[in-house]
Amino acid sequence: MILRLSRMKELMTATTELAPAPRDPEGEVAPPRKRKQLTKMVGMTVALGAVLAVLLAIFILPSLKSGPTDLPVGLVGSSQEADRFEEALTASAPGAYQVQEFTDQATLIEAVRGREVVGGFVVGPNGVHSVVASAGGGAIAQSVSATAQGIGTAMGVPVTTDDVVALPTTDPSGIGIGGLAFPLVFGGIVPVVAFRTAFARSNTWKLVGLLTFSVVGGLVVATVLRFAFGSIDSAFLPVAAAMALGIAAMAFPLTGLQEAFGGKGFTIGAMSMMFLGNPFAGIATTAAWLPTGLGAFGQILPPGATGTLVRSVAYFGGTGGLTAGLTLGAWVVVGLVVHAVGTRRTRKAAPAVAAAEVAAA
Repeated sequence: MILRLSRMKELMTATTELAPAPRDPEGEVAPPRKRKQLTKMVGMTVALGAVLAVLLAIFILPSLKSGPTDLPVGLVGSSQEADRFEEALTASAPGAYQVQEFTDQATLIEAVRGREVVGGFVVGPNGVHSVVASAGGGAIAQSVSATAQGIGTAMGVPVTTDDVVALPTTDPSGIGIGGLAFPLVFGGIVPVVAFRTAFARSNTWKLVGLLTFSVVGGLVVATVLRFAFGSIDSAFLPVAAAMALGIAAMAFPLTGLQEAFGGKGFTIGAMSMMFLGNPFAGIATTAAWLPTGLGAFGQILPPGATGTLVRSVAYFGGTGGLTAGLTLGAWVVVGLVVHAVGTRRTRKAAPAVAAAEVAAA
């Protein structure tokens, strides 16, 4: 009897040790479990807060630090007048402009139209005359004309302005071209998901679908800019082609990353385009208006290169768009290469996966 009672006591003790952690009346776990969950929650909150701060800085920094920095401008005038004006320019806007001297006003105008300089000043006995191109960037044109006005007022001479490459009168602020960032990102990301879902078993149809949508998307954007907003007067087909190339330069690398690295590759690529390509694209103001270095970085990515190419073909007959076009073409080629590598890897892995499934079955 004593041995039986001793055995029962041992069983009760073992059962107590194996029992789950006690819970409070509300069903919550014991304090050690709570601390673990609390630590996880605090860690995730801090990490997400840090990400939010970085994104905020990325989107605000280009606007906060943008402005005239080493903008190439032309200067026409006699030696004495040019020297006097350049001294006043350096004093009123230090570091804002890089001055190039031209022989006459006609040469300066050709340089502005050829995108060698963003604007310029003609100094003479009749006052100061500024030459701008609002189609090349409204903020830059306003900066050049405002600088001329300020210096002319200080010198006590009249100031005039000539816009040699003006925006259309139906869109004098350039909002149409400046608003291309979101349609471009949408056109480059969403179709990748849509066509992969629709043609999950056919890479050929998926790629054909992306190419077709790129062309159609370019035509749609050009149609809206031309006939709905009046943002372009002509160059309908060049703008459509530039926009189609921009959409393809985003879509093909993303589908390649998805094919090669799965959902993680697509997510990283899409987030890079959205959170780096967009803020540093300078589509509304041009890359020259962004902080030094950020504008150049933005031109490497498809959104920035597309904005430059569209502006070039829309208003300058394609001048200044060669580098942007080559950049976009390179993105398309890289995307197709990555997609081919991913497809080949998937085909090689397919027999091993099938054998593993059969063995498991």
